[in-house]
Amino acid sequence: MLGIELTPEHPVERVVELGAAAETAGYDTVFVSHHYNNRDATAVATRLATETDGVRLGPGVANPFESHPVTLASEVATLDELTDGRAVFGLGPGDPSTLRNLGMADDRGLRPVLEAFETARDLWAGERVDGGGTFDADDAGLNYEPPQGASIPVYVGGEGPHMCRMAGKRADGLLFNGSHPADLSWARDRVAEGIGEADGKTADDFDLAAYASVSVGEDGDAAREAARPPVAFVAAGSPPPVLDRHGVDHGVAEEIGDLIAEGSFSEAFDAVTPGMIDAFCIAGTPETVADRIDAVLEHADSLVVGSPLGPDLDAAVELAAEAAPDEIREE
Repeated sequence: MLGIELTPEHPVERVVELGAAAETAGYDTVFVSHHYNNRDATAVATRLATETDGVRLGPGVANPFESHPVTLASEVATLDELTDGRAVFGLGPGDPSTLRNLGMADDRGLRPVLEAFETARDLWAGERVDGGGTFDADDAGLNYEPPQGASIPVYVGGEGPHMCRMAGKRADGLLFNGSHPADLSWARDRVAEGIGEADGKTADDFDLAAYASVSVGEDGDAAREAARPPVAFVAAGSPPPVLDRHGVDHGVAEEIGDLIAEGSFSEAFDAVTPGMIDAFCIAGTPETVADRIDAVLEHADSLVVGSPLGPDLDAAVELAAEAAPDEIREE
């Protein structure tokens, strides 16, 4: 898979324009990032569906707290119907900084994610469901049959050890929020542990995708500067072992998270250090980015080019696609 993440911080028609350009540039999957404080991901994906022909589309990633798991399942099934079977379901525990604004930060965890996508699979297969341990439902079901049924691909978005192992055991893929080969090497080991616990499942049945922050431009310094916003979110949401792996000060990361939660975005972005950019973003010239992508793909199966893309969005969509090796593009 060569995917791209589009963030609806821009007007809907601008995101749709970028999505259509991404399909032309050779991406096979478009994930629309899902945060309450941006434009609605489902609405954007619906518009993208009418302006694209072959790319897979879906949230990257939704969480089971802002929307009921049954509602999420129906949204993805509807998108699958609209696109004649091109939907993909990205689901994770949600961004801690933004969920904090909704009073949901303490609800994050593995169990809600697992129950949400297992519930979706049951609904897509035509079953009716009752609530799990983390949500309520009573004989809920869909009154229509999705084109792909239970075969809609499910990708778990996460980076903690338990989430990675769970994804390896139960999901179709992992959208690992990482841009550094050391992180992807670690993730590969955790995924292998999960696959080993699943009956009859092998590594060939699973897609470990580097959901990498990428910022590419002919001006390498400008590309690194453009990386500050997404790196701030990644640093603020990274668990202590990831921060330790890259020598990031826990207090600085926590301060960045606090600034994001209170809406002080400029201050949060200014607090990002060069070391954080190196750890949490593939940033620089096309040549630098190509080398970094190759290093990450020594451990990952596929790549999702994530925000910010670059200082010039239109150019970055093409430059990032050109930097990715041909072997990760789907036929």
